[in-house]
Amino acid sequence: MISPYWDVRTHAFAQPAWLIAARRHPLVLSIWCACAGIGAYGAMYLFRKPFTAALFAQAPFAPGMKSWLVTAQVAGYMTAKFVGIRVVSAMPLSRRIGTMLALLAGAEASLLLFGIGPTPVRLAALFLNGLALGMLYSMVVGFLEGRRMTEAFVSGLVASFIVADGVAKSVGTWVLAHGVSEQWMPAMAGLFGVPPVLLCLWMLQQVPAPAAADIAARAERVPMTRADRQRTFRAHAIGLTGLMVAFLLVTVLRSLRADFAPELWAALGASGDASLFTRSEVWVASGVLLVNSLLVTIRDNRRAFFLSLGSGMAGIGLVAFALLAQRAHRLDPFPFLVLMGLGLYLPYAAVHTTLFERLLATTRDRANLGWLMSIADAFGYLGYVAVVLLKSFVPTVAILDVFTVTAWTVVVGAGGALAMTGGFFLRRWRADAATTGAG
Repeated sequence: MISPYWDVRTHAFAQPAWLIAARRHPLVLSIWCACAGIGAYGAMYLFRKPFTAALFAQAPFAPGMKSWLVTAQVAGYMTAKFVGIRVVSAMPLSRRIGTMLALLAGAEASLLLFGIGPTPVRLAALFLNGLALGMLYSMVVGFLEGRRMTEAFVSGLVASFIVADGVAKSVGTWVLAHGVSEQWMPAMAGLFGVPPVLLCLWMLQQVPAPAAADIAARAERVPMTRADRQRTFRAHAIGLTGLMVAFLLVTVLRSLRADFAPELWAALGASGDASLFTRSEVWVASGVLLVNSLLVTIRDNRRAFFLSLGSGMAGIGLVAFALLAQRAHRLDPFPFLVLMGLGLYLPYAAVHTTLFERLLATTRDRANLGWLMSIADAFGYLGYVAVVLLKSFVPTVAILDVFTVTAWTVVVGAGGALAMTGGFFLRRWRADAATTGAG
């Protein structure tokens, strides 16, 4: 067997013999895992983000319609995250590839509906699009968690959606420039994602379970029951709440920056050419990937946890610096939005790549990353829906003003929440160490 095919008996892609042999080599397996995760989720962005490259300010769209369209999609995405708290946390890996294929088919179908229908149907179509896509990230992470190289894999995954956000907008802008209407552009752009996502999902299905050494270093990750979820959250409620609050605030600002990028660039007086979105995000992704990948070299789980928490707080400080420099007219639009992106994605990526991973590795609770990420994302997008709804009801408020006010809220609120989290776990683990030493 030299090529993949769908095995109707196991409901999964069959594993070629050459790959079974090759993946036993640690370097080959690491490269394979990284490429599979990065490619899969990066390609999924072509089903989600290209529509944000359009302004939707002319017929058949009413003025201010883009805010409502963004709200509809994010509301669907948020709903899927809440559903995922239970569904993803309990779903075994054997069922994930087929589920993701079905959800992606639904996402593209909703974009076709967006092209066909009148305004109320388009709002419903984008809600369904977000609903279909909202659980995919947690499902992809399930194939990569609980390994000694997890930080490197998930750092690549985070970098992929930073870059993919810009690439998706560039693809959307390119499709519009070639004469495709705004209502049909999202569906057309989504078709570009079909070949790479199929290839990368097949690659993910070939990833073997963590080795014994991985389990010893990072703890086994298993599907969770309701009792598992309740017990784990109660044990770390204060620390997890601090992380969730910080993540909520950072998600709101990150999403504003992503979904209203054309408007922000225009408000700052920058050119809106198609390559601008990709170039800015490549710089952001490179910095985030460098910082978070280095943490894979730290074997001590508690030390890695606190270093990652520190990188998140440094990111919040970078946001404050960029705001002050821009207010003093010391930063041009490009470095300002790049620094804002880097400052936001450092804490955002810290949660995705290290904080939850090393927390589970330290506590060895019966849990998985899909559950923790679904909770964080659900409340993060709930906050974003509230902000976008406010913007929709008050369309006269400039997006740059909304962005700036939200950014200062992040500096104060998220910075304080991360400090609270650090204090909680520091006291908890010092007490545990003292008890262990006494025993």
